[in-house]
Amino acid sequence: MEVFQTKARSIHPNHVTQQVVHHLLLLLLLALSLFVNQKVACVSALNYTKYRHVSSLRLERIQKHLNNINKPPVLTIQSADGDIIDCVHKRKQPALDHPLLKNHRIQKGPSKWPKKKMRGKGAGDVGGDLLGGAWQIWHVNGTRCPKGTVPIRRSTLQDVLRAESLFDFGKKTRRVDLNRRSDIPDVIGSNGHEVHLICTPDLNSIEAGWQVSPELYGDSRPRLFTYWTSDSYQATGCYNLLCAGFIQTNNRIAIGAAISPISTFKGNQFDITILIWKDPKLGNWWLGFGDNTLVGYWPSELFTRLSGHATMVEWGGEVVNSRATGRHTTTQMGSGHFAVEGFEKASYFRNLETVDPDNTLVPVRSIQTLSENSNCYNIQSFYSNDWGTYFYYGGPGFNPKCT
Repeated sequence: MEVFQTKARSIHPNHVTQQVVHHLLLLLLLALSLFVNQKVACVSALNYTKYRHVSSLRLERIQKHLNNINKPPVLTIQSADGDIIDCVHKRKQPALDHPLLKNHRIQKGPSKWPKKKMRGKGAGDVGGDLLGGAWQIWHVNGTRCPKGTVPIRRSTLQDVLRAESLFDFGKKTRRVDLNRRSDIPDVIGSNGHEVHLICTPDLNSIEAGWQVSPELYGDSRPRLFTYWTSDSYQATGCYNLLCAGFIQTNNRIAIGAAISPISTFKGNQFDITILIWKDPKLGNWWLGFGDNTLVGYWPSELFTRLSGHATMVEWGGEVVNSRATGRHTTTQMGSGHFAVEGFEKASYFRNLETVDPDNTLVPVRSIQTLSENSNCYNIQSFYSNDWGTYFYYGGPGFNPKCT
């Protein structure tokens, strides 16, 4: 069994164990602290002039797809940030449309939680007490989804039109670097979480954390996300609940919804705790948020290589760098500051842990770090009694030394 639990902010690719081509990689991307440069303005409206003429046939196909993923709600909640949250009966959620899950019985919870050891104190934990406050923006008005339903962020026509195509909506695209002989999945968006993978056609990956993605969400707010694939990002899997797969069980957490509060430079620091582990009895991969809150799970039926355990855990972050203007992107990673600036300035991961065969959380004692271009973004790892193994990471992107 493999798991990862951590508290952190943004990240850079961080390889924890040696990659083995013939073994499966599990990406437990727990990109976790919430640090957004306050100079970045949120996108509040869609600029339709960006889009080419949309044919009636394409609109018809998009609407059919939206009808498939936007299930009929029991209750609808309007969020202050413009999101619409639909409270959908748990047995009507998109996951159960998957052909491998037609006869799946939704699990109420795992057979066992991993046994925990004492962890250090640090910044404020956004998800530490889900009942005690509004940590997602849609919580602000006090309305919650009824028992027996799950909150799902409604997808819109504008969301789909921002994607390259209907097939690409909610998915990562891959670019192959023949020199590195590796598949590099491109994160949809500008700042957040991703990793680089050894090329293998049936790679299985589970990911969770936070991301900022104007393309996927239409704004620059940090949002809780999940992702999965069972074929190396080719055809299977998606972000959040944008396809059949991940089964949500919690009626208070909307995957894809904005997280609040967020850290400020030289000010209050907030992070989130994410735990991913395999149920030792039923084989499902569960997602925990905060201290003791279940979000849902990836059913074992989805995967070909995760039947036993993962062979790799990676903590890391990535930005999209298409070099569309002929130079490196100006997109910041984390807070936009380099790792050397440390606490209250740079983003971080802390208290890195995995789950051992006895279903016990074990602190990670050593990690291998990687920064593709340290003049653009970098990383520094450390160890302390309170934070265990931790690292700072990030950077400004384009600058005189990063072109």
